[in-house]
Amino acid sequence: MCINYRALNKVTVKNKYPIPLIADLFDQLGRARYFTKLDLRSGYYQVRIAEGDEPKTTCVTKYGSYEFLVMPFGLTNAPATFCTLMNKIFHPYLDKFVVVYLDDIVIYSNTLKEHVEHLRKVFKILRQNELYVKKEKCSFAKKEVSFLGHRIRDGKLMMDDSKVKAIQEWDPPTKVPQLRSFLGLVNYYRRFIKGYSGRAAPLTDLLKKNKVWEWDERCQQAFEDLKKVVTEELVLALPDHAKVFEVHTDASDFAIGGVLMQERHPIAFESRKLNDAERRYTVQEKEMTAIVHCLRTWRHYLLGWQDFLAEFDYTLEYKPGSANHVADALSRKAELASMTMAKSLIALAHEGKTKRFWVEDDLLHTKGRRLYVPKWGNIRWNLIKECHDTKWAGHPGQRRTRALLELAYYWPQIRDEVEAYVRTCLVCQ
Repeated sequence: MCINYRALNKVTVKNKYPIPLIADLFDQLGRARYFTKLDLRSGYYQVRIAEGDEPKTTCVTKYGSYEFLVMPFGLTNAPATFCTLMNKIFHPYLDKFVVVYLDDIVIYSNTLKEHVEHLRKVFKILRQNELYVKKEKCSFAKKEVSFLGHRIRDGKLMMDDSKVKAIQEWDPPTKVPQLRSFLGLVNYYRRFIKGYSGRAAPLTDLLKKNKVWEWDERCQQAFEDLKKVVTEELVLALPDHAKVFEVHTDASDFAIGGVLMQERHPIAFESRKLNDAERRYTVQEKEMTAIVHCLRTWRHYLLGWQDFLAEFDYTLEYKPGSANHVADALSRKAELASMTMAKSLIALAHEGKTKRFWVEDDLLHTKGRRLYVPKWGNIRWNLIKECHDTKWAGHPGQRRTRALLELAYYWPQIRDEVEAYVRTCLVCQ
């Protein structure tokens, strides 16, 4: 039951306790490998209304008047009150192995042994505070967790399949409220969508005040484009603050955008439309606007490097698309031998126990006289870059890039790494 408490809410002093940012909660789960999700049974109803305040919640029905003894839905301060309670009781464990969003609780751990101990601590807290979970909606010690419309696994963030299906099956809107609902759902996943503002511009223009509704071909194309890009199931990496962040930006005549990356894996996309004044900027000014906007958006990720960078006298240098030459990188016998798999293959080759690999000029070869490339530093990434980004390569597709690479090189999972690189190439999008 949900009561209309608008009159009560209007005279209520607002509780300003902040609801946690969803993106911050996801970031905490990046390095975990085991997850348990708990859902409180009718969470609000487990919070007692302050004694003496019950009459304020009175509702009138044809069967008589009733007042709540527990916190009902619809009160303006209900979310903040519940959030305050959860943060208070779980305070010792927040940002360590527990994240809470209202009545959703996720316990995360690196190992199963750790996870069992963390669960014991959480259940003890719940027992002490007489809070009860709904068993049917809980999942325990999983390697993948569904949380706030997303799936999280192995440091990767994905869209929830049910939400993707809902977007995919959405019929073209015929009036503003329907369009606003569609854009509201798609906007929730905008961090997955490169150039979202530009893609959605024909649709957001229809939401402007006094704008006459006219669903033309541009609107239909933008609608289908958003549905298509959402269903491509792009996987984002969750940030690791021990690694270096990269910000790639771009600007067009009508919009600016960028992507936050770590080790060539996208973490989030960002974009916005340029206003009328900004559209008259020079190309250089638009590019700088894109940089400033992205730095502001991701400042909570990047400020950690500010003190470190302040120690150096450095300049920002434009880097052209041509790739660095890395042919000499593979001649480093010491680096090759340091890799466990490479050492095992070299040993087998020397002993004549494998026909697939052999050693020649201190380098490991396989069929087609291709060089085996160890996972060392950025060697593999640089080779993919040379076969994709350089002028002679011309930014080909996944198959062509892999074919060029496999003419001279080999390593396990070469197909997956090429696919990941090409899918996140800003030029090819």
